[in-house]
Amino acid sequence: MASVTSRDVLARGFRVLGRAIRDEPRIFAFAVGGSVLFGGLVVGSAYVIGHIVGGVIVPAIEDGEINQALLWLGAMAVLAVSVLRVVGIFGRRLGAGYMQFRLQARYRRLVTGRYLDLPLSWHHRHATGTLLSNANSDVEAAWFPIAPLPFAVGTVVMLFGAVGSLFFTDWVLALVGVATFFGLFLINVFYSRRMAPRQARAQFMRGEVSAIAHESFDGALVVKTMGRETEETDRFAGRARELRDALISVGRLRGLFDPLMETLPSLGTLAVLVVGTFRLRSGDISVTDLVSVAFLFTVLAFPVRAIGWVLAELPRSVAGWDRLQHVLTATGEMRYGTISPEKSDTPAKLAFDRVDYAYPAGAETDGDDMINATADEHGPTVLHDISMVVPAGKTVALVGPTGSGKSTIASLAVRLVDPATGTVDIDGHDLRDLTATALAGTAALVAQIPFVFDDSVRANVSLDRPGIDDETVWAALRLAQADDFIRRLPEGLDTMVGERGTSLSGGQRQRLTLARALAGRPRLLVLDDATSAVDPRVEAAILAGLRGGEQPTSILVVAYRRATIALADEVVYVEHGRVVAAGTHHELLTTTPGYADLVTAYERAEAERERDHAYDEEGAVTA
Repeated sequence: MASVTSRDVLARGFRVLGRAIRDEPRIFAFAVGGSVLFGGLVVGSAYVIGHIVGGVIVPAIEDGEINQALLWLGAMAVLAVSVLRVVGIFGRRLGAGYMQFRLQARYRRLVTGRYLDLPLSWHHRHATGTLLSNANSDVEAAWFPIAPLPFAVGTVVMLFGAVGSLFFTDWVLALVGVATFFGLFLINVFYSRRMAPRQARAQFMRGEVSAIAHESFDGALVVKTMGRETEETDRFAGRARELRDALISVGRLRGLFDPLMETLPSLGTLAVLVVGTFRLRSGDISVTDLVSVAFLFTVLAFPVRAIGWVLAELPRSVAGWDRLQHVLTATGEMRYGTISPEKSDTPAKLAFDRVDYAYPAGAETDGDDMINATADEHGPTVLHDISMVVPAGKTVALVGPTGSGKSTIASLAVRLVDPATGTVDIDGHDLRDLTATALAGTAALVAQIPFVFDDSVRANVSLDRPGIDDETVWAALRLAQADDFIRRLPEGLDTMVGERGTSLSGGQRQRLTLARALAGRPRLLVLDDATSAVDPRVEAAILAGLRGGEQPTSILVVAYRRATIALADEVVYVEHGRVVAAGTHHELLTTTPGYADLVTAYERAEAERERDHAYDEEGAVTA
């Protein structure tokens, strides 16, 4: 926000407006044309009224007779000016509105497109609510001055015309006009400089409130079950009060500015009448001149405010633009390559070769790899010299304690992130050399936390991808062991599952997201503990179906259950971001104590619970 508080806010604001004009020159020219037409007719109408008063009304009062021809001519002139002013208003408003909405739509697309280009590590450092604010309120703020901009440009042209006509009429009255317009300009400059930090603060707080609201809604289940409603309400209320205070500060300054902008043209009109009366008595001007100038000041009051509207919104526009630029100029874009291998139905081979990885400072990861950032450019290295292979058509289980780097390896396998050193290959091609389409068509990740859209079952599985019909959807559901419960739903594939799949159980959501990945017929499937909420027997059926079914694929599965691990062809055991051992399940049980302790811990806990339960029942019977 510091940059927005500088004294060059007007210059920076005008540069933002210049960017808008360069983006939409034709529409802007159309809107300004309408505005100039309107402004010219405002000046012209003043002199039409002046001539009607001086040439028709005053003589009629003096002579007691009305010149019908002049009266009708004056009426037709007023009507013609009014019609043309309506045309000017229509062109100005249509062009300004169209330009503003086109710019907002374009920059929303640019921001969201940039979100898609930026790597996952960048998103880890930014709250979701802030990103939503960037794409919504910041875009609106950046282009809010566009609506009055053509009017203001037309008003500037009109002011030059008005000043020129004033000097042509009477230089003394022209000086009064120049003083009035200069006073309006000074007020606007003062206002813009005082408003800049207030608008920047308000825009920042909008993002904060949005971030907290999104976090609270997203974590509604945790908030309710942990009894944190009061604390969350207080947290949101605190930020909301700060936003309220920031907006009140904006409103107070605007409340002082608006009356001044309204009053100064009226004072100018009063000064013109006072000075003009003396000039009229001395014979320096005529009644027509005085009426024309006085009427001109009267009708100028509203158009001149258009300049004030633009200048008033410049601080907010600069604040919104700066926040947009933070996204649009963010570095670290994940660029894709140009290699697109021929389509194949055979399973893919995945290979890690001496891979290191460190999350950027301040980042938090999903899943079990939580990183405490340091003050350095990068946080601590979470993977060290990882070398492993998932052979084509085989299943490899990735096993390790919490925080060992399993989810990071899964993310690298589908290129959600890139390694710091080393390579990740599919069929001998570095993932960074593949096109986005080739990578998406080859590998699929099913994450730990299943995400289900508020849509039908069919839409959640197909995602409107080409070539995925109902037959393909049902085949994927069968492989995911989800077809039985889908058939029992009221409307089958057309059943709406609710926001985040609220109408489904945890295991059902996991099977639905697994079916979504399988529908694309990936040659490499990465399961990041993606069946943890599924019954062990169902999980075994899923893995058995994937191993020997109609859709052969290579599988890298992050696993905890011994039954799941036992189904794998090979097990890779990791600790502290390093591969400690690799081999079959039985080999690691006898050669790697850490692995043996980890995979048997779950069974020991289950056995202890069963013994405790049996003891409690026996004690109850004895009693």
